[in-house]
Amino acid sequence: MSEALDKVRGVRELPLFPLPVVLFPGMPMPLHIFEPRYRKMLADIRAGDNLFGLSYFDSAASENEIPAAGHIGCVAEVTETQALPDGRSNVLTVGVIRYQVDAYVERGDPYLVVRPNFFEDDEEDDASLSANSRDVASMFTRVANSIRLINDERGNLPDISDTEPQKLSFLVAAALEIEVETKQELLELRSTGERLSRLRDLLARVVKGYEERARLHGIAKGNGHGGRMIEIE
Repeated sequence: MSEALDKVRGVRELPLFPLPVVLFPGMPMPLHIFEPRYRKMLADIRAGDNLFGLSYFDSAASENEIPAAGHIGCVAEVTETQALPDGRSNVLTVGVIRYQVDAYVERGDPYLVVRPNFFEDDEEDDASLSANSRDVASMFTRVANSIRLINDERGNLPDISDTEPQKLSFLVAAALEIEVETKQELLELRSTGERLSRLRDLLARVVKGYEERARLHGIAKGNGHGGRMIEIE
């Protein structure tokens, strides 16, 4: 049994927090809790296992009031909280494992509660994932380095390993600036290989653009000379 599955072992009902964001396993997500019903939810889960479900839901773009049964989300574990004087809280969460909602549970709480089915990616041959992992790690590193140059950030980029394909796929999917609906599609995939293939295609379309922006930014910082003297004959 994986560490993630072990963490949710015995969980039959899960408080649900619908938000217009997508959380991936292993990735951090800071949240600001201010609505009374979610203050109650936070108090309840802090007294228990610190787990709740975070499901992508944009109420402004949906005809429904709540996410439909059958949707897929990610379990969030509360790791840090900062209580504010007026009752609000700043919370740091980390994604644990994905779930598919089997049904909603009515138990009188002011917040939603669901019956989840937890799942992980299907087993795949590591050798078949290696090439995609290397490509994704390489292109993502190029994009990340370009963004750091554009933002004038100093220091070294943390090592992005291609030896853990599933972890890499979640990291890149979380970090990329793409449509939230695309992030949700990536979350729902049960194939690491397919997720990496999608990410490879997405990165291939943007990596040269980011590198060109970084190059032009460097030229602008060099007062138009790009760090080189202009030779005039």
